Amino acid sequence: MEIKSSSRIARVISTIFVPPSFTLILFTYFAFHFETDLSKKIILILVSFLFGFLFHILLFIYFKSKGKLIDLDATIKEERTIPFILSEIIYLIGFIILTLNNINLISIAFWFCYISNTFIVVLINKNWKISVHAMGASGPLAILVYLFGPIGGIFFMIPFVVGWSRIKLKCHTFSQVMIGALFGFVSTYLQILLIVKYFSYDKIF
Repeated sequence: MEIKSSSRIARVISTIFVPPSFTLILFTYFAFHFETDLSKKIILILVSFLFGFLFHILLFIYFKSKGKLIDLDATIKEERTIPFILSEIIYLIGFIILTLNNINLISIAFWFCYISNTFIVVLINKNWKISVHAMGASGPLAILVYLFGPIGGIFFMIPFVVGWSRIKLKCHTFSQVMIGALFGFVSTYLQILLIVKYFSYDKIF
C-alpha cells in the first residue's frame, strides 16, 4: 500500500513539474521583474505560454495519440528524437519573436539555453537516455542562483524531488537523473554567464 502511495506521489510530482511548467513560471516572473513596458510584459508572457509551455505539451499529447509515443513520459529512447527536434523548432520561433521585440537580455539568454540544451539532448539521445525532467528542473535553479546568488539555492530541493519521481516511476536510472541535473545546471549557468558578459547589459535593467 505504501509503495502504491509513493508511486502516486511520484506521478503527481512528475506531471506537475514537467519542464514547460518551469518555463512558464520563470518567464512570467521575468516579465514583471525585468520589463517596464506593458507590451513587452505581454509579449514575454504570451511567448512563454505558447512557445515555452502549451505547444510542447500539445506536441507530446499528439504523438501519444498517434501511437508514436508509448507514453507521455517518452520512456523509449528512440521515440524521443522527433518530438525533441520539433520542440527545438518551437523554441527557435519563440527566440526569434523575443529577440525582434527587444526583450531583456536575461530572458533572451535563458531562452537560448532551452535551444542549445535541447540540441545537445538530441545528440545524447542517439546513444543514451538523459533525464530531461531533471534538466528542466536544474536549469531554472541555475538561473535563480545566477540572479540571487546562494539564496537561489534554496530551490535545490525541486530538482531533487523531480529526480526522485523519475526514478520511482522507473522512467530513468539514478545516473540518467544525476547527469541530467548536473548538465542542466552547469550548461545553463555557464551559457547565461557568457551571454550576459559578451552582450549589452543595459537590457537587463
